[in-house]
Amino acid sequence: MGSLELRNVRKSFGSVDVLRGINLEVADGEFVVFVGPSGCGKSTLLRIIAGLEHATEGSLIIGGRDVSAVPPAKRGIAMVFQTYALYPHLNVRDNMGLGLKQAGMPKADIAARVKTAAAMLSLDALLERRPAELSGGQRQRVAIGRAIVREPDLFLFDEPLSNLDAALRVQTRLEIARLHDEIGTTMVYVTHDQVEAMTLADRIVVLHGGVIQQVGSPMELYNDPANIFVAGFIGSPKMNFIEGSVVGRDGVHTLGVRPEHITLDSEGGDIEGRVTHVEHLGADTNIYLDCAAVGLLVVRGFGEQLVEPGSRQYARFDTERTFAFSADGSRAGV
Repeated sequence: MGSLELRNVRKSFGSVDVLRGINLEVADGEFVVFVGPSGCGKSTLLRIIAGLEHATEGSLIIGGRDVSAVPPAKRGIAMVFQTYALYPHLNVRDNMGLGLKQAGMPKADIAARVKTAAAMLSLDALLERRPAELSGGQRQRVAIGRAIVREPDLFLFDEPLSNLDAALRVQTRLEIARLHDEIGTTMVYVTHDQVEAMTLADRIVVLHGGVIQQVGSPMELYNDPANIFVAGFIGSPKMNFIEGSVVGRDGVHTLGVRPEHITLDSEGGDIEGRVTHVEHLGADTNIYLDCAAVGLLVVRGFGEQLVEPGSRQYARFDTERTFAFSADGSRAGV
């Protein structure tokens, strides 16, 4: 069983607290993505799960077994790293099966597992090639295949797509999603790329400053962020934030509205501004509106938008989709 539980996991490097009490449960077969900015603790947390780092405090439970003091090789995990780490003198077949060979598995069993994994990853025709004869995407598939043949209870991915170009990232992302659907093994995936998080995860764990900010499905985080950090981190272009007050509530608040929840009107609206730049992206258009009273707003329109830089426009907010945040960053009124 590949369930995972983290109980009050803390990690300090000297006087620096990197993880500050992480509590999390991952169900068997779930695909969970850790996401957050650089330095938030996501890679350290993954390394603790793998056994490559030791927690300063707390417990780690995999499949109902406390593995806090168990060495990495006996945790029932397999890890795919950012770098491929393939042996250049070995072909694809031998790179994929090397770990099993070192563990003393019979050759026939190794061959069967390699064949199965190669078929899953469309590597059948590449088994005799060496890494230098492969593209970056093919090398990463070999690294994933090397993990699959171990038949682990838990897969760990540490930013596996960051070395690939944009097209290969999309292709490999789809292959990882298909692989999870096919084998159903629990996967924990670390990335700084919110697109990867939104498209792959059953649930996303947003980390910041060594603390879990929110856990939820991609659309739960997008539509119902717990605080201003999550609201600003999830979504591209990011949410617009406006300092102000809310009618019926005391004190100064920050109002948040996503770019797609603002429409432009040349006749009138909630606030006036000047268009400074227009990004034509094909399916969408991002329009930057300099509103002297509140600063720069980003408006996303569907398809081509015939708005000229320098023109005066009014922004009209969808009040049903506007968020309010208190001075401490938490959601106001929830």
